[in-house]
Amino acid sequence: MTDNANHRARTRSIVLLIMAEIAAMSLWFVSAAILGDMAREADLSTGTQAAMSASVQGGFVIGALLSALFGLADRYEPRYVLSLFALLAAIANALLLIAPPGSGASILLRGLTGACLAGVYPVGMKIAVGWSQRSRGLLVGLLVGGLTLGSAAPHLLSYLGGTDWRITVIAASALSLLAAVLILKTENGPYHSKQTKFDISALAQAWTNPSIRRAYGGYLGHMWELYSMWAWIAVALAVSFASQLPQNEADQLAKLVTFIVIGLGAVSCPLAGYIADRIGKAELTILAMAISGSSALLFALTFGDNIWLTIAIAAIWGITIIPDSAQFSALVADYAEPAKAGSLMTLQTALGFALTTITVQLSPWVAAQVGWPVLMATLALGPAFGIYSMWQLQRKFQTTDRLPTQ
Repeated sequence: MTDNANHRARTRSIVLLIMAEIAAMSLWFVSAAILGDMAREADLSTGTQAAMSASVQGGFVIGALLSALFGLADRYEPRYVLSLFALLAAIANALLLIAPPGSGASILLRGLTGACLAGVYPVGMKIAVGWSQRSRGLLVGLLVGGLTLGSAAPHLLSYLGGTDWRITVIAASALSLLAAVLILKTENGPYHSKQTKFDISALAQAWTNPSIRRAYGGYLGHMWELYSMWAWIAVALAVSFASQLPQNEADQLAKLVTFIVIGLGAVSCPLAGYIADRIGKAELTILAMAISGSSALLFALTFGDNIWLTIAIAAIWGITIIPDSAQFSALVADYAEPAKAGSLMTLQTALGFALTTITVQLSPWVAAQVGWPVLMATLALGPAFGIYSMWQLQRKFQTTDRLPTQ
């Protein structure tokens, strides 16, 4: 394949991959987007609402661990794997239409949706890193940008659909079905590597390779903050806005602002990836976590204050809370053996989401005890730990753990 043909194939495949990620990952925050309207219809308890959100994370963890243990992203054709799980996720989400709101069945369906999405996001990263070694920061940044926009999409669907939560469920499932089709139109890149047999020892590199271990530590600090913010920022904003607006107006404004806040991360991810490939991936993560952690503290300090000030701080937080995510995965791909990178990136996401299962579930309980401002301030602890973990991965400290790039 000529250089021009390879460039066209890469561009086409990455664009379609991003579109598929946006469409499929719209399923992730369906429960967060519809819980307010669903709770008014079915009088859901706080615990039930938390379970609806946290079950997605729990399902994702189980799915990602199984995927990593059996090497699905490395042993099988990743495009087919992603297409299959996008289809299954769409079906699981659509079944919410017949399950009683807030029932055990609806919580289980959200968990199944999360498990299926473990076959979408990490597998998408495997496809992306197969197209380059020098530009992995940008490619994975583009992919995470798609994930971010997809995560924001349910809030826009909910805003447009008004108070009928079923419209959001139907629209998100339709988007995931589209993803299952789009991914089949992509190709694997020239650096795609396949593992021929099941090898659980591949996962040991997560601990034995110091650089991969540090990338995992940075990712865990990042995830402490990210999904609690994404899952509950709409509720926190509504409470903050309600100090100056009628509750109905506060709720609607919170939906729109949440879509904007999360969606802004989709813009910053590719830009951050481009910068990371030039200044260093670890350096980029440290900068992003420093700003996002500071934003969490500022959000807490100005909670319930001027609405526009709150929106501005939330927007900065949304821009800086996500772009480092791609670089943690890209670092694992850099330091891992190519045929084992998919499994190691999947395990990384599994551990990160295992942590979020706890933080997302506990967040509303903590907020009920000490208030939303204090809860949001505690999220800054994650970036602080992440910065500590990544400090030794800066270029001036890097050793021979890195595999040679081309």
